Amino acid sequence: MRLRIEKAIYGGAGLARADGKSVFVPFALPGEVVEAHAAAESSSYTTAELDEVIEAAAQRTEAPCPYFGACGGCHYQHATYSAQVLLKTAILRETLERGRVRGIPEIVPVTGGPLGYRNRVRLHVRGKPFSLCYKMRNSHVNLPVSACSVAAPVLQRTITALNVEGQRLGIGRWAREVEFFANADESAMLAALWTDLQAQDARQKLQQCWPGLRECLPAMVGAGVFSSATGRRASSLLAQMGEGALQYRCGERLYRVSLGSFFQVNRFLIGDLVRLVTENERGGAAWDLYAGAGLFSVPLGAQFERVTAVESAAGSVRDLRENLHGSTHRVVASETAAFLRHAVERQQTAPDLVVVDPPRAGLGKDVTSLLAKLRPRKITYVSCDPATLSRDLAALLESGYRLRTMHLVDLFPQTFHLESVTHLLLD
Repeated sequence: MRLRIEKAIYGGAGLARADGKSVFVPFALPGEVVEAHAAAESSSYTTAELDEVIEAAAQRTEAPCPYFGACGGCHYQHATYSAQVLLKTAILRETLERGRVRGIPEIVPVTGGPLGYRNRVRLHVRGKPFSLCYKMRNSHVNLPVSACSVAAPVLQRTITALNVEGQRLGIGRWAREVEFFANADESAMLAALWTDLQAQDARQKLQQCWPGLRECLPAMVGAGVFSSATGRRASSLLAQMGEGALQYRCGERLYRVSLGSFFQVNRFLIGDLVRLVTENERGGAAWDLYAGAGLFSVPLGAQFERVTAVESAAGSVRDLRENLHGSTHRVVASETAAFLRHAVERQQTAPDLVVVDPPRAGLGKDVTSLLAKLRPRKITYVSCDPATLSRDLAALLESGYRLRTMHLVDLFPQTFHLESVTHLLLD
């Protein structure tokens, strides 16, 4: 097929039309004329593969990574960074409009460095011959890599070193995946490994390879082995050596982040994200829902008399308690919906501010309806998915809120993923 690309869509592809059907073409930019062939057909759309760019957009550029196109991690390295930001802003606005979100304000982009930004990488382990791998695009097949252009320098050095030493350390004989997490100044790093072994065997394997890991990875301060999650069985910590947590500096604040705990991955923009969520917010009470390790709870604690931080993941709850230690603020180990339901049943007074930072699934009907019953004056919504954001904002607008400001925070350059911060006010 010869196609002209109309626009970019969420997911990384370009949209064209042929024979009355939508055609999705990865690695194609708006305005380009391309040759492509069908890879999968449905009754209403075609998924295609790009063969050749006939007329290139001015925003097309050479990808900085040799694995781009084969690796499934990045989607936009063929576009200049300024073009990526414009594409994401347009996609966010169109998704909101399609979701019938009213009164959309100007969407202001917030950006940082487009490469070397990740403080965390997770890779698959190939045993014979040993290699660290990502997955090939649209596949479960391992793709051995010797570098990753979006990883922080210390993590890139780690990938290189472990590819050399992994065979000697024997990691490929028992570990399925490995994750590295570095602190802000790259002076310390944690490793998490996943295995099918039982706890006793996992402890033995970690003890055997720990001295070698420390030797070849000087920044390593701690490592843990987790059980591989299968079906309904959640992953659990089986063994640990060295430190179990890092101190991560964000501005003037230090956060404890444990092995396996969630923390934002863009080392350049964490401070900007915190500022957008918390700046100029003050009052009597604030609730931080889906609080994680307390990225927002800690600064809110200096600006509000009473902060309630709600988190359900056990590891993050431990970090949250530590990061709020010594204050009078409250940590609640609970699912957000259950916490809000209890507050409604008790006819609890709504706080001045509610911050929500849900996973990709968004808030959902239960949480938005409970917030509508509580009616806090301000809601700040941190979202990582424009479709679920649109659904949730539409529900909140129906219950009497209006949009004040919206920022696109590009925490994931080179990929289609986008983060946004929306401030809502009760009319």
